[in-house]
Amino acid sequence: MVLRAFLVSFGIVSGAGFSQFPEFSQQYLQRLGGAVDELSTVVSDFDRSAATFGMTRHQALEEMNGSPFLQRRQADLRRTISRYEELSEAYIALRYAGPFTRFYEVQHMGDPEILSGTWQDYRPAVPLTFEGGMFSLFGFLIGYGSLSALIKIVRPSRRRNKPTAA
Repeated sequence: MVLRAFLVSFGIVSGAGFSQFPEFSQQYLQRLGGAVDELSTVVSDFDRSAATFGMTRHQALEEMNGSPFLQRRQADLRRTISRYEELSEAYIALRYAGPFTRFYEVQHMGDPEILSGTWQDYRPAVPLTFEGGMFSLFGFLIGYGSLSALIKIVRPSRRRNKPTAA
């Protein structure tokens, strides 16, 4: 009886945790969009400057040689452009995905800086949406089922030898 109550409690806690995914992923997406917008401004400005001199982005980056400062600035811009491209790809993958598809696309929610900022500002809430309810149910089933299976593996069988009738 105590074990069943523990399993149900663990399932409820697991369900409550999973129910937070839709809102957390939405907040992550908002931060990701903001980061993409800001990086887009920097990359677009650089591209316009390059175009003013009749160069492509790649050519302009190659021109940034000659002094340690320019080489450092070139490396910074390469990192910025690379980050912009990575975050843009992640944003496109997540932007039109619903909460269930976002769970499938969770690998695109791995940017440490954005993830950390989202986590720091996130406040759990009671999910009153269909998606929140479904994630709650899924979490409950995962939590209850996995702990139940683990207990069955670890715990010795409780079968008792019943006397047989002669």
